[in-house]
Amino acid sequence: MKDIARDLIRLYAARKQQPGHAYAPDGYMQHELEAGFLYEDTPDQAKATLDVKHDMESVRPMDRLICGDVGFGKTEVAMRAAFKAATDGKQTAVLVPTTVLALQHYQSFRERMKDFPITIEYLSRGKTPKEQKDILERLREGKIDILIGTHKLVSKTVKWHDLGLLIIDEEQKFGVAVKDKLKSLRTNVDVLTLTATPIPRTLQFSLLGARDLSIINTPPPNRYPIQTEVITPDDEDIIREAIELEMERNGQIFIVCNRIEMLERLEHRIHRLCPQARIVIAHGQMATDEMEKRLEDFINYDYDILLATTIIESGVDIPNVNTIIIYSAQHYGLSDLHQLRGRVGRSNRKAYCYLVAPERELLTADARRRLDAISTFAELGSGFNLAMQDLDIRGAGNMLGAEQSGFIADLGYETYQRILNEAVTELKEELMANGEWANGDRSASGVEIGEWTKGEWWAEDCQLESDLQLGFPTDYVENISERISLYRELDQMRNEDQLLEYKKRLIDRFGPLPESAEELLDVVRLRWLCCEMGVEKVFLKGERLVLYFTTKKPKYWQSDAFRRFIEYATTRPERCLLKEDVDKKGQPTGRRYMSIQQVRTVAGALNLLRKLKG
Repeated sequence: MKDIARDLIRLYAARKQQPGHAYAPDGYMQHELEAGFLYEDTPDQAKATLDVKHDMESVRPMDRLICGDVGFGKTEVAMRAAFKAATDGKQTAVLVPTTVLALQHYQSFRERMKDFPITIEYLSRGKTPKEQKDILERLREGKIDILIGTHKLVSKTVKWHDLGLLIIDEEQKFGVAVKDKLKSLRTNVDVLTLTATPIPRTLQFSLLGARDLSIINTPPPNRYPIQTEVITPDDEDIIREAIELEMERNGQIFIVCNRIEMLERLEHRIHRLCPQARIVIAHGQMATDEMEKRLEDFINYDYDILLATTIIESGVDIPNVNTIIIYSAQHYGLSDLHQLRGRVGRSNRKAYCYLVAPERELLTADARRRLDAISTFAELGSGFNLAMQDLDIRGAGNMLGAEQSGFIADLGYETYQRILNEAVTELKEELMANGEWANGDRSASGVEIGEWTKGEWWAEDCQLESDLQLGFPTDYVENISERISLYRELDQMRNEDQLLEYKKRLIDRFGPLPESAEELLDVVRLRWLCCEMGVEKVFLKGERLVLYFTTKKPKYWQSDAFRRFIEYATTRPERCLLKEDVDKKGQPTGRRYMSIQQVRTVAGALNLLRKLKG
């Protein structure tokens, strides 16, 4: 943990010292481009645009993640940023995971900027070697303003004239190797990352403040949630009905199967169910021209069903498709399922998503959790919640190295976060004490230490162990994911007003609080008070309260808070005991604690500490 924390701090410091290019404020062309947007900006979209412009206009290089659901307008924000860079004489690289998406972005960018003197090109395996050579030559001479492309953009042959902005679309699709190559590109380049469901590492980075985060949660007007259902391969009647219903309203259907060898077999099966349906197959092993032609024919409504692999997952935008059937859904990650589902419901029609998977008892525990999560979070704007679930299921891995799978799953996310925060704070304090942290500067990359530690409190956090019944009983809050999110929310509380507001909402939703829930709210108050008074661990078992004092701050032993504990213990020797832990050899460890008898409840412990504090 300390190694990760040390790297994080280095990253903060490097970002802070790295000078970037400060862009000029918006000119008349920028205003004209934005006025030409066909739709009205949603509040979140407007805020994300302002955030990006503010970052670009500051001297510090931008590193912002825009997390917005599929179809919520992230691409528009990226176009405005690219246009701003181009009008300031800088080049923009738009990195996308698939050739299909590169072509689609190229068309969208050209359409959006056709009235302006901006040169846009795209680079993919569909281009001939001669075309590629020509594009790279013009890029080196600075004649191309915006270049859109797949992994090719990070190859050694690509030389930029003056790169100012790097936009990474659907970053969860790129492997660690590509991201490491990007690091050399991005030392002082502004970076804008777009994703609907950030992978755990990226999300973890943003939650820690190592990267700025904008969330686009407001759905565009006239959007409906996508109805999501998990079915088995034997539910042929449901599949037939879904296809017929979509065809009756002149809509089209995506059917996804990631095994190329099974596509033809699946085509025969669908023909047997719906003989009148016109079906076309597309997958990544086809020649690019052939695949693009088939997609174009499908867009032109020459076919009713596109039977494809996950090539449609990234950015394919066909508003007429409003039903998607995903075969072997248990093999997909949460982010993949959410992305695929986001290919439908992009117009004002009701959309449907069917996840075809074996019976529940045949699935692994993780696969069950993923399918439950995707069907639970079906409402608009749920990508961020799904990413949090993914973080919980998979763990975050080493955020700065190549190791992908994390040990968070074993620790629990909250515990991991707390240990990492403690390590970061501890290391910063060490650096300050040694004079290594520049001018005693308490902030890092705009993240104040105060966001992690409560300045006037002696302990960063306090853990409580008890044999009492604490929590929301299952008959009070039945849904387990609901209970977990309530506990999570409670853990974020920072003052009495927030806690009372939270209690009011609980009573409004679930009725009067049972005793164990009342005690739980007192636990939060007790933890605050303990942090303030330098207690980092509390045991409340068998009518005995044990308070472990902080070992992180040597000045604590001379503090007023510790003096009060000594006074309390010396005036009540029959009830209190103040001791220091010893190791196996009988040597003092420096860890001191106080034991108090006759404390039966959390409320009792809280009152005792309140009196003690005075």
